[in-house]
Amino acid sequence: MNFEMSSEQEMLRKTVRQFVDEEIIPYIAKWDAAGGFDAKIWSRLAELGLMGVCVPEQYGGSGMDYNALAIVCEELERGDTAFRTAVSVHTGLNSMTLMQWGTEDQKQRYLVPQAKGVRIGAFGLTEPGAGSDVAAMSTTAVRDGDHYVLNGQKTWISLCDIADHFIVFAYTDKAKKHHGISAFIVERSMAGFTSKAIKGKYGIRAGNTGELFFEDLRVPIENLLGEEGEGFKIAMSALDNGRFTVAAGAVGLIQACIEASVKYCHERETFGKPIGEHQLVGRMLANMEAGYQMSRLLVYRVGELKNKGVRNTRETSLAKWQACDFANKAADDAVQIHGAYGYSDEYPVARYLRNSKAPVIYEGTREIHTIMQADYVLGKRQDKPLTKMLPKWPFEE
Repeated sequence: MNFEMSSEQEMLRKTVRQFVDEEIIPYIAKWDAAGGFDAKIWSRLAELGLMGVCVPEQYGGSGMDYNALAIVCEELERGDTAFRTAVSVHTGLNSMTLMQWGTEDQKQRYLVPQAKGVRIGAFGLTEPGAGSDVAAMSTTAVRDGDHYVLNGQKTWISLCDIADHFIVFAYTDKAKKHHGISAFIVERSMAGFTSKAIKGKYGIRAGNTGELFFEDLRVPIENLLGEEGEGFKIAMSALDNGRFTVAAGAVGLIQACIEASVKYCHERETFGKPIGEHQLVGRMLANMEAGYQMSRLLVYRVGELKNKGVRNTRETSLAKWQACDFANKAADDAVQIHGAYGYSDEYPVARYLRNSKAPVIYEGTREIHTIMQADYVLGKRQDKPLTKMLPKWPFEE
């Protein structure tokens, strides 16, 4: 049991933190207000090797371990949730799913350019009538010769207007329910594909989120990911990776809340002393620190299980649930510490609070994860072996 980061991981953290401090934090208030960030950020992420940090070198990635991805997400969300979300979706939900389930041809065509940052990947599962209840989806894929014809709609899709490739889920046999869902790699350039951004979001305003529409969209049979009927398993395994990155990002948000609150506690005085010396303010800071340390341990435990090639659905669920709840509470307390100023855009904590709510909802609400953990404890839920797992780290050529 080793709680120390490697020198390579520490260097990665230093690099990402410097990038965030110099190229995100000075501009994020403006980007958040405008509803989008400078597209040059994508090229900078690629230059730093952050678009494929845990993808094997043979597929264009940096070849680092899975906890390196956690470090990247933690540091990016310290700047803003929008940037962690971009990497979560591109790497966690799309590229890692290709690593686990893709054919060699699919990896060469899609994973390699994504790992290099030449192309951007996204993930299409949620629908207007199908969130936590995946089986309620209505998108269909009908086989027609050497193509599948997709019709339907997805919503709340991150990078909807930006991504080049999407992993999309649709029914190939509705009568089989969960066992009738299949996964496909869809390209933006395919005829019948359109997207539309959602405006007026409460938080993560700098990020692009919206809807995807498929109208008689013809997907080549070689773009079927896995086998017909494996879509639900693929989606759930993808969510294990996505939830891991969301939990890691929540750790970074807690850190941002601590940093902002400590700074303000040293600046602001009430009743003749710095506000940090008031016991109830100190209690809020102590709770932030406890949440930060506990969440970080849960996240890096999951990363180590991934490194070993061990299924980690239970551990990932717990990390995602707890880290996101801790982050939401830390942001709420950070606003309280700042008082009336915390309720304005003069300080970053209002943005932290707005951003902290979405991760409590997406990729499994806190209620879903609560039920999952109770079922594990009661012995009602057991994770069966998957036919394909993420490659162990260190990666083999």
